[in-house]
Amino acid sequence: MKRFIAILMMVCFSATMIFAQTAKPAAKKPATETKAAKATTPAKAAAPTKKDGTPDMRYKANKETAKAAPAGPTKKDGTPDMRYKANKEVAKKK
Repeated sequence: MKRFIAILMMVCFSATMIFAQTAKPAAKKPATETKAAKATTPAKAAAPTKKDGTPDMRYKANKETAKAAPAGPTKKDGTPDMRYKANKEVAKKK
């Protein structure tokens, strides 16, 4: 019984040593230029924005622009109908 336990311990120890040798540390990725370019460009909207660039809806100026009527026809629920060219152009600008 002692031999069996000793052999089992050696096998477990060997297995852990083998797997420990193959692990490699993760390489750091260099910062991309697109993130740096976004941080240096001025905000497109005059109203305050969040860090990710979306309008901050806590401010009145952003709420008013969100409630503005669409340029073209709307669906029954009030959203712009994207089948029309006027609504597509507004969506591309944003």
